[in-house]
Amino acid sequence: MLKEIGLGDFEQLIAHIPKEIRVKDADLALAPGLSELELVGEIGKLAAKNKPTSQQASFIGGGSYRRFVPSVVPAIVSRSEFATAYTPYQPEVAQGSLQAIYEFQSSICLLTGMDVANASMYDGPTALAEAALMASRLTGRKQILVSRAVNPEYKMVTETYADCIEYPFAQVTIQGGKTSPSDLAAKLTDDTACFIVQYHNYFGIVEDVKALGQIARDKGALLIVVTDPIALGLYTAPGDLGADLVVGDGQSCGNYLSFGGPSAGYIACRKDYVRQLPGRLAGMTQDNRGQRAYTLTLQTREQHIRRAKATSNICTNQALNALAMLVYFTAMGPSGMQDLANISLQRAHYLAEKLTAIKGVSLAFDAPYYNEFVLQLSDGLRADQVLLELQNHGVLGGIDVSVNFPEMQNAILVAVTEMNPVQELDEYAQKLEMVVADLTGKSSAKKVLTV
Repeated sequence: MLKEIGLGDFEQLIAHIPKEIRVKDADLALAPGLSELELVGEIGKLAAKNKPTSQQASFIGGGSYRRFVPSVVPAIVSRSEFATAYTPYQPEVAQGSLQAIYEFQSSICLLTGMDVANASMYDGPTALAEAALMASRLTGRKQILVSRAVNPEYKMVTETYADCIEYPFAQVTIQGGKTSPSDLAAKLTDDTACFIVQYHNYFGIVEDVKALGQIARDKGALLIVVTDPIALGLYTAPGDLGADLVVGDGQSCGNYLSFGGPSAGYIACRKDYVRQLPGRLAGMTQDNRGQRAYTLTLQTREQHIRRAKATSNICTNQALNALAMLVYFTAMGPSGMQDLANISLQRAHYLAEKLTAIKGVSLAFDAPYYNEFVLQLSDGLRADQVLLELQNHGVLGGIDVSVNFPEMQNAILVAVTEMNPVQELDEYAQKLEMVVADLTGKSSAKKVLTV
């Protein structure tokens, strides 16, 4: 290869790299090579340093949740017909994939109360960003208005999209953990394309979607609702509350946490808006023999149509993760989804009652909540310290809210799912009481010494 490019030796190849920054053999200090047996043992030791949520009492939520995955999900998803399938451009050889996509779309519509859904998106945040741009195309307006109580990751991705195309992006303030209706009315303009609200919001509180949507519609803006698919087992469908577009993430439905990904997003809308829906849609029809057949009916990506007419140039679907979501829905059924949502709700309220009985711990907001809630710690108790101490006792206590909401100091977002049995809830309360007493005692001791 050196001869082919006209060089005499390797030193000539790297001559442009200053010698002072080159790594010398002595600096690498590489250990001798290992046999396969030794290597497996070494890698095993390194892997053992990871401590997954399955080995701890985890109450971390904020958009990604530890939920039970029925064995039927990996059994079907791992079948070679699905695991190795590529984009179904040729319907005659891709009927299985196309049917799965069609049924996924149908399940999303049933869940959200909307007319049409696409074949899935990368994840929830990108689905929201695409929905916001879709609303802009539909209304001919540019401003994107979002509740500050929407998941920070969803907001960041959407704001990045808006910033790149120089669209105005604004946030509606929070009052008592919920979107402020008066601030929403004040910030809506004649150029507002959409208002985005999360149902339930990042703090676990159930927003009044119908009332907020009416305020937005009075100004001609579309209503986009971010949803948790499990919660929809209990909630009134967003479509029945006046939503124009509904988005969300399917991680909690048949997909593992997997160190943060991958997942599948979903986006659904009213039938009138289908021509602006990004991605692709599978439809059901009949072939020339009168048999039921599936095919891609709309493909609005730039590799399918002219770039100027494309609704998105980067969106695609996550077919395997979306399939996992579909299998999960099928296994659970409507009553299973309702029961699961109810278990999460009941256990969250049980835990909140136990935790707020501890001196120095209270609920940050007085509003109806689902399976997540915000704990407010008293002065002298720092959320990051409390969470670290809990982790040392084998409990992942939640998320330090101040990381994304600086004005909310000493607050912890706690999530509860069916994976947290009652014994684990009691354990959390016991450990938190111990940690609070310990930290409060240390704080008091320091004050005495100071005096």
